[in-house]
Amino acid sequence: MTHDHDLVLRPTAAQTEAALDPPPGRIGGDLVVETLAALGATTVFGLPGQHALGVFDALRRSSLRYVGLRVENNAGFAADGYGRITGEAAPLLLSTGPGALTSLAALHEAASASAPVLAISSQIPTAGLGGGRRGYLHELPDQSASFRGVVKSVHTVRSASQIPSAVAAAWTSALTVPHGPVWVEIPQDVLLAETAIPVVTGVDAFPEDLPPRPELTAVAADLLSRATRPAIIAGGGVVRADASGKLRQLAERIDAPVVTTFGGKGAFPWTHPLSLRSWLEDRHTTDFLEDADVLLVIGSGLGELSSNYHTFAPRGRVIQIEADLGKLESNHPGLGIHADARLALQALLETVTRREDPQAPARVRTVLSRVAERIASQGLTLEQALLTSVRRALPADSPSFWDMTILAYWAWSAFDPKAPNTMHSAQGAGGLGYAFPAALGAAAADPTRPVLAVSGDGGALYSIAELATAKQYDLPVTWLIVDDGGYGILREYMTDAFGATTGTELTRPDYVALAESFGVPALSTSPETLEQDLAKALAAPGPSVVVLPALLRMFAPTHLG
Repeated sequence: MTHDHDLVLRPTAAQTEAALDPPPGRIGGDLVVETLAALGATTVFGLPGQHALGVFDALRRSSLRYVGLRVENNAGFAADGYGRITGEAAPLLLSTGPGALTSLAALHEAASASAPVLAISSQIPTAGLGGGRRGYLHELPDQSASFRGVVKSVHTVRSASQIPSAVAAAWTSALTVPHGPVWVEIPQDVLLAETAIPVVTGVDAFPEDLPPRPELTAVAADLLSRATRPAIIAGGGVVRADASGKLRQLAERIDAPVVTTFGGKGAFPWTHPLSLRSWLEDRHTTDFLEDADVLLVIGSGLGELSSNYHTFAPRGRVIQIEADLGKLESNHPGLGIHADARLALQALLETVTRREDPQAPARVRTVLSRVAERIASQGLTLEQALLTSVRRALPADSPSFWDMTILAYWAWSAFDPKAPNTMHSAQGAGGLGYAFPAALGAAAADPTRPVLAVSGDGGALYSIAELATAKQYDLPVTWLIVDDGGYGILREYMTDAFGATTGTELTRPDYVALAESFGVPALSTSPETLEQDLAKALAAPGPSVVVLPALLRMFAPTHLG
């Protein structure tokens, strides 16, 4: 009996000829870019640096498109945005030491949000490795140690022959569920040394599937079929698995109301009769979910934001389907199923029995009306009107990327994403400066549709340098900057907690004039003209900036019973 892994791929005549007569002048860096191209990469992000010049020189001889950003952390965010939109591993090219370390916050976000980023960093020459202190520029005692607690896997290279296999292994790791960032590091001298290794053409990487165990889905299907008040929490794993269609089929098969987490926006149609939308920071929603006799949690670890700040206490049976083993039953006991969301949903669809509940849509409407009444009682019409304006201005199929700012906090709960994989934010790790560079990465992935980035004025200063990137590559990103003169959400937190603020008020530039100095069209708008101005900016080719001076407030928290 022959197994697939017993087969040996024979080189084609062209491959044999090329292998026996490799082109002259190739170096270790060529092996990096050749391997990426052979794996299917088309676009790479990053910044050059002294130790990484071998890779960047090789890019000249490659078909790969390079998108260079101005700060390594922003390059990481751009790769994150590209990876989320495409579902492909996004290569990120970095230099040693300071350049590498500057990417850590972006890789933290990618890890938290399961975005497939393949970071390839240079290292000091091999003579300086092994824990000594040779005094090389950028030297760290153990550079990879800085990344082991952040990325999925670390891959070290010490010779040219190791490069193709190490990059392929990293690629496989990044795209095996749960997706995430990975780290490869290669010494400077290995990247620069001439090589006679044949051109890389035959490398393959096959991410492993993660199917559910059938005895577990059989029990889950039985519980859901016999439930009297089932409910579903759909997280980002549903979106990443491209399983929103199967989720809808299951919800309709058993008449189960569905809440999407902030990371799972778009996993379920916003206006569907069974949609409880995303009001997770609301006691009415929390009470409804706690009352479910069977709660299916799919693609979510039920972390802080998804559990209404750990106040959520389900009283019924919990079924949790999760690809990240460390998150399985980590917050709530239940029937834990370690699986990819798409494969698990398919298994449930093949096993579950039709269950009808004509009252389910009415119960959903009741919860949503109670949420609406609570929000209406707080006099927050400006914030709701702004979200409505943004939604109307943004084409239905355009992606949006949101920074950690008050309007984004509103959007988590109240914004209709219109489709799966169109709304992304930094709520995984919660760092500032995500929206604009991530939107640039998404625009690089698909320049045929405009992309929206939303930041506050504080977060905007983290990534303002990338206006140069947007202009250089003419990327169709419209950046909405809500200018409230400081770190608005921290201002609220500190005022509520201490009655005063410290460090929240900011001197900031004239964003319109600053954007125009980069050659990027910009304008200042108002709440009344936002929809018109934003729609016009999004419709125009290339990058643009829209500045909205406004002081926004958050809705009152309801995680306290």
